Amino acid sequence: MSTADYKNMTTAEIREDFLKFFEDKGCKLYPSSSLIPEDPSLLLANAGMNQFKEYYQGTKTMKEIGATSCQKCLRTNDIDNIGDARHLSFFEMLGNFSFGGYTKADAIAWAWEFITSPEHLGLPKDRLYMTVFEDDDEAIELWHAQGVEYDHISRLGEEDNFWAAGPTGPCGPCSEIYFDQGPEFEGEKPGDDGDRYLEFWNLVFTQYDRQEDGSMPDLPHRNIDTGMGLERMAAIMQHKGSNYEGDVMSSLIELGERLSGKEYGASSTNPCDKSLRILADHSRAVTFMIADGILPSNEGRGYVLRRLLRRAVYHGRLLGIQGAFLTEYAHEVERIMGEHYNELVQNKALVDGIISAEEERFGATLNAGESMLQAELDKLGEGDVLSGEVAFKLHDTYGFPIDLTREISESAGHEVDMDAFDRAMDAQKERARATANRDAWGKANNVWAALSDRLDETVFDGYDHDDLDGCTVVALVRDGEEVASAKKGEKVEVVLDRTSFYGEMGGQIGDTGRIFADGLELRVEDTLHREGGFTSHECEVVEGEVSVGVTVSTSVDHGRRELIRRNHTATHLLDAALKEVLGEHVNQAGSLVAPDRLRFDFTHFEAVTTDELARIEGEVNAQIFAAKPVVTNIMGIDEAKAAGAVALFGEKYGDVVRVVSVGTEDKPFSRELCGGTHARNTAELGFFKIVSESSVGSNARRIEAVTSAGALEFVDERLAEMDEVAAALKCRPADVMARVEQLKDEKSEAEKKLKAALVGGSSNQVADAVSSAVDMGAYKLVVAHLNGISGKELRNVWDTVRDKIGSDCACVLTSEADGKVGLLAAATDGAVSAGFSAGNVVKEISGLVGGKGGGRPNMAQAGGKDATGIDAALDAAKKLLGA
Repeated sequence: MSTADYKNMTTAEIREDFLKFFEDKGCKLYPSSSLIPEDPSLLLANAGMNQFKEYYQGTKTMKEIGATSCQKCLRTNDIDNIGDARHLSFFEMLGNFSFGGYTKADAIAWAWEFITSPEHLGLPKDRLYMTVFEDDDEAIELWHAQGVEYDHISRLGEEDNFWAAGPTGPCGPCSEIYFDQGPEFEGEKPGDDGDRYLEFWNLVFTQYDRQEDGSMPDLPHRNIDTGMGLERMAAIMQHKGSNYEGDVMSSLIELGERLSGKEYGASSTNPCDKSLRILADHSRAVTFMIADGILPSNEGRGYVLRRLLRRAVYHGRLLGIQGAFLTEYAHEVERIMGEHYNELVQNKALVDGIISAEEERFGATLNAGESMLQAELDKLGEGDVLSGEVAFKLHDTYGFPIDLTREISESAGHEVDMDAFDRAMDAQKERARATANRDAWGKANNVWAALSDRLDETVFDGYDHDDLDGCTVVALVRDGEEVASAKKGEKVEVVLDRTSFYGEMGGQIGDTGRIFADGLELRVEDTLHREGGFTSHECEVVEGEVSVGVTVSTSVDHGRRELIRRNHTATHLLDAALKEVLGEHVNQAGSLVAPDRLRFDFTHFEAVTTDELARIEGEVNAQIFAAKPVVTNIMGIDEAKAAGAVALFGEKYGDVVRVVSVGTEDKPFSRELCGGTHARNTAELGFFKIVSESSVGSNARRIEAVTSAGALEFVDERLAEMDEVAAALKCRPADVMARVEQLKDEKSEAEKKLKAALVGGSSNQVADAVSSAVDMGAYKLVVAHLNGISGKELRNVWDTVRDKIGSDCACVLTSEADGKVGLLAAATDGAVSAGFSAGNVVKEISGLVGGKGGGRPNMAQAGGKDATGIDAALDAAKKLLGA
């Protein structure tokens, strides 16, 4: 079968052609959503349908006939298979969707047109095969109407060709499209395990609503959900037989060849091929995850990122790549895919910084893991098997790959108990499944979704004023249900058609204040932003009765809002200053804007130094003292990004956005997309003071700070504390540091004198110990307990004992200080020759004080934590030595 009977297209050309084709059919083009899904039941975006879930459930309505997208996806459920011809962790999913807008017949006709038309893919019709659900006669006839012969259509069962959201809920038949790659590939028919018939597009017709009794009534409207793997389609259109041979993946494999000096595909059994494929796949996944704001951690999606990154580093080592190398892969991913996915370009500094920091950490982990593994191997006899539990601990606790454990162990002549390792892995997966077993597609039973079906979003009209008249109560909600009214003393959530209250969002906390009318007053205790675009005022009815339809006025707590405005503007100044001082890799990772303080989390790879904090604080205050204007503009999203406006990770923005700039229009110090409230001029902030800087993860830091009234309060408290300290030290505040240094010197001198008194020749307790020495014939033995000294100081006591006795001697000494027990045995050479062994003594008695230790015959020490065993330990020593 010829491979030259259809044209060749690049990945970028296929992506562009697909999206334009469905746009021309009337579908709205949606950009890919972030890999961080809005759906809390999902760890990572894993399908094109994720961002359209609310349309599937009917809680949102789409004006257009359908949608089309190219969605970034990431799946790791089959991570062990990644590196074969098919499996990828990161992939692009082309899709077209309908939520009652176009029909099953349209979906099939358009799919056939796109894949066979010379203007598009132009695939040869005789090499295309379809599978349908076994009972779906409708789909068979629809395909046949397009010209597909019946012998090119197969029926498959529920496992292959029926999609369901879960045990109950939306479901429906599927139809998959296959391409015959030719007889040189294994396989006899579409749907088998061979690669000859390659499935590349799945059309799902979600038309039923499965009930608990198993019945499947029709949904109110039929949905269409399709997914075409772009990498797989690229391989077909480039006449290749593997996902890894398309233009995107092959360029990453070529980079691996250059870095490692290994040749890809040198032979059919080339052991390097899999590592080169895994490096290509994992590096792309890692780059996209970080560019979407995912940071490495030990749980959730951060753990997935860390695992993929470490797996890539490990396979780089297997290939012999020396030193750090993963950022070179990231740069290649950006070069190939940055034109379509601009976040790769915008967040290049962040990607580089995270990868470099993690790669350095894991390099140290690998070195430590190899040392730990070698220590375990040294304990084994010839032919012994390494415990699966040890291998799992290395993998799970220390991040040491099992493949590397097996390779090192086998080279040392030991197999790994993989059965025990697999049992431990299965137990871990079962625990993970137990915590993640949630129905992602349960029917929406949400009062806010129901309200959105009949009410418009709340209009926020509070940027320029705090008070509004003529607002209408459009809904009241109590305990998740709509109510018609609420009386004095009752708590209720009030929804207005428009409001001056800001609902908590973007880190800025909600406003408080009052809603009122004649004979009616409600105290607003908090304001929340609810789904559906509603602002919810959490109120207590103070006077009268509120009911739906009443006209009211709103009044925000002015003083509190002014403080919030100032702190919000301060976070923008802080973000810009952090980028200026630390680098462009800094990105906001969370914030809190309250009236009394602000908190700002950001990506960074090490603690911020004292000097850097001073520069950051100084830069923010310079902007405040310069009295820079804070200007808000409404503009298109593309215009805003072109103007350099900073957008937050994972935040969804509409076509028109609000841009807040600090400084002159041509050269602002800060420019961000932001819907919050802000100061009118930086001078309103008064001054800015950093209160603390701390870690909130391996690649994230936190700064807490105050401005305005909060800054004055902070300074007043610190000055009051300084006055109290000065008074206690009996000096002026300006002399506190000098006085502290003087006291430190006096304390050190006093400690030296005390130590000499306790362990030196003038010490009464040492003198008593020496006087109680037992004559063992060849040497004198001192067995004693000393109070008030540490275990480290027992050596000084031994020096004093030896000097005092002046002949061959030995000692067994204990001490207790700060809840810790010290134990020491020591002897002169003559005493050792006579049979005294310090190491044996300590080994025998240390367990009695809750410790363990040992050492040489002439000196041994141990520590313990059980002071109640001191007397027993000394008695045991006497008995052991025959004293």
